[in-house]
Amino acid sequence: MIALPGYQITAKIYESANSLIYRCIRLRDRQPVVLKILKQDYLSPNELARYKQEYEVTHSLNIDGVVKALGVEKYQNTLAIVFEDCGGDSLLNLMAKKQLSLEEFLSLAVRIAEIIGEIHAANIIHQNINPSNLMFNPETGQVKLIDFGISTVLSQGSVGIVNTNFLEGNLTYISPEQTGRMNRAVDYRTDFYSLGVTLYEMLLQQTPFAAADPMELVHCHIAKQPIPPWELNPQIPKVISDIVMKLLAKTPEERYQSAWGIQADLVLCLMQLEANDYIEDFQPGENDVSNRFQIPQKLYGREAEIGVLIAALQRIFEGNKEMMLVSGYSGIGKSSLVREICQPVFCQQGYFTFGNCDRLQRNVPYSGLTTALVGLIRQLLAESESRLQQWRDKLTAAMGGRQVPPGRNHS
Repeated sequence: MIALPGYQITAKIYESANSLIYRCIRLRDRQPVVLKILKQDYLSPNELARYKQEYEVTHSLNIDGVVKALGVEKYQNTLAIVFEDCGGDSLLNLMAKKQLSLEEFLSLAVRIAEIIGEIHAANIIHQNINPSNLMFNPETGQVKLIDFGISTVLSQGSVGIVNTNFLEGNLTYISPEQTGRMNRAVDYRTDFYSLGVTLYEMLLQQTPFAAADPMELVHCHIAKQPIPPWELNPQIPKVISDIVMKLLAKTPEERYQSAWGIQADLVLCLMQLEANDYIEDFQPGENDVSNRFQIPQKLYGREAEIGVLIAALQRIFEGNKEMMLVSGYSGIGKSSLVREICQPVFCQQGYFTFGNCDRLQRNVPYSGLTTALVGLIRQLLAESESRLQQWRDKLTAAMGGRQVPPGRNHS
């Protein structure tokens, strides 16, 4: 148990790979609070920026459904964020203790959708919606969203962020585009997919996909269709199953376009259940109207060229080896064209990587090739240990027997 001057630690709530969460009493005013402490003794600039952003976002937001940050304390060589203690427990722990009734499910789902709508209205994408980050107090009925560590604050007029190809968030709940393998920017609709996985789990006490390793799970999000909830449990009304499946659509355009549209459908289900004790079928999304101007992330006018690339890709899947040259003036869209095969590659559990010959890097030998290799290595390092060993053996053989050091920190 840690010791922090000015605070009386009463219990450890949660421990992740990166942080420790404690429930405690702030001695100066006897107020119950929660401390979040990063495990690393020395934070990198990126980690420090993320941590400070989490504090700033949760401190500035005046949303009842978002846990409030009260301050930051120095702890040894790292920092601790002080949050209000909203009481209760995580939705994940609640689901482990009991199966939610349909009315309980709908009441919670309506509130969660409302909270997501409020943070989106504040130009924030959470990017880590899951049952561990939703706190529920059964005594007050309050639901609170926590952990804004990888959230993104959009600038005025911005609708999305460029995907950096780094896997962030809980892999069980991330959207296909958030995996970095869909050739798409990430926007607020990534939270709707994560909400869909959460609602699926609330209904069935299981997530849509089970996988043995991270890359298999990523492949499921991109290429595999989940079994509709009502097929696994016929007691679940089909319209609720349809709402969840709409949230779980692979492309953002096929999902709901606003949290208010999700909330409207869930409220209608709840009202019907309370009034009639059953829920009639209706078409999900009829009241779903986005208040954002969203340009579809689709490449137009290149169908013939994409067809040529896909045909070559199919021949490669059949065991052939090919090289293709895509030429054209600078800025004509060569990179966008080539990235169109990104999703088909990952659907076949292949690897897609790229590098640019940047004019600013013209004095760096093989800079484009190096960038591509680094991207490939990062994907390999996300594989299971057995797959990593296979690649070590291949590299060792190719290098004439020189040993490739074990571990995941080599690039």
